[in-house]
Amino acid sequence: MMTNTTNTSKNTTAAFEDQAVKGTDTSAAQSLFGNFVKPMFSGAKKNTPLRTALLGALLVLLLVLPIYLQGMGEALLLSSFVLVGLYLLLALGLNIIIGYAGMLDFGRMAFYAVGAYAAMMIAVPLSGFMGEGLNQFAFPFVLVGAGIAAAFVGYLLSLPVMRLRGDYLAIVTLGFGEIVRITIQNNPFGLTNGLLGLPSAGYSLPSPPFFEWLRDNVYFALGNEFWFTVTRNVYWYYMVLFVVIAAIVLIRRQDNSRLGRSWAAMREDEVAATAMGVNVTKAKTWAFVLGAFWGGAAGACFGFFQGNVTPEGFTFLNSVLVLAIVVIGGMGSIPGVLFGGFIIMGFPELVRWFAMNHLAGTGSGDIGAQVANMRNLLLGLFMVIMMAVRTEGIIPMKPKLHKLFGKGKSDGPGTGGGASAPAATTQEGGAK
Repeated sequence: MMTNTTNTSKNTTAAFEDQAVKGTDTSAAQSLFGNFVKPMFSGAKKNTPLRTALLGALLVLLLVLPIYLQGMGEALLLSSFVLVGLYLLLALGLNIIIGYAGMLDFGRMAFYAVGAYAAMMIAVPLSGFMGEGLNQFAFPFVLVGAGIAAAFVGYLLSLPVMRLRGDYLAIVTLGFGEIVRITIQNNPFGLTNGLLGLPSAGYSLPSPPFFEWLRDNVYFALGNEFWFTVTRNVYWYYMVLFVVIAAIVLIRRQDNSRLGRSWAAMREDEVAATAMGVNVTKAKTWAFVLGAFWGGAAGACFGFFQGNVTPEGFTFLNSVLVLAIVVIGGMGSIPGVLFGGFIIMGFPELVRWFAMNHLAGTGSGDIGAQVANMRNLLLGLFMVIMMAVRTEGIIPMKPKLHKLFGKGKSDGPGTGGGASAPAATTQEGGAK
């Protein structure tokens, strides 16, 4: 009996190691980045036909929405959706720090500001260097450069907060966000132009890729009331949508990697994770760096969309809104963050649009203005109800323990690996 029990334990451990290490996929991203994006656990569920159809319908809706809004003359509502997309990008980056790594961060606007100002500082000289014909292609380099600048600031922030947790970490990040805002406002070394913002007088940002060609060549009309042309709002809607989709794909990949498993272990119990060999310092550093990168990318998009940046757009209240998106939507859940972003940022704008366009024209102008001003009160009431009813968020993160014993790709007939081997051995040991 002792021999059977020992053999069972060894077989179970061997099968688990085979599942965790060998049962992985080999993709182009894995070949390029190695174990950084190498999945630790396989057996992910495939999309069902219904889920695929719903995702396809949602994608079609997102692609058609700006055409309809622009054609109907709803430029203000369309610009509001661009703002929602920017905050979704911020929330996806914050979700890495809070949802995956389990660390509180109240300084999200710091990385947003660093990305925006870095984009302004890079774009003007880079466009001059590239020349008249090629300066429209400066934006992709600016986007990456702004993300890297914010990631570097995130790395610097991670150094002094390695041993902080909970409320202490939240206070430090809150102070860091205010330090960045006040520093930008005080125009250090003449780089930020103080309250006037960037770019400075006499300078302008280059047009983004193909914007001028699309504006001059893509237009059509349906009757006398529907007229579509590629405006600045339409262009940046699609650009922000593309960046958000790219962020979702890459962040999901990171969550399923060994680094993501380190974040999960650290989130549940940092002491136990350290005892099991997880490099907590490295995991925290990567969480801050990657979360800050997407904040910087959002800042670059914001700067080009607005045409300029000023310090008053990066207040602590905006950091709270981003945090509310993650908490209300569901920490660690990408669908929850996306839905929470629409509720927190999109719902107040929809209420204001409805009030000003459909109530103001019915002889109830005062009522329409009052409803528009009360949109934040309605949002606050919704948040209180959510915290009382759904403490884990609208779409909470699903546990992934069921993937530990799924069948890996290295498991096949006759290999003796996978979950079926230890189960059969256990039954045999029990019978004997």
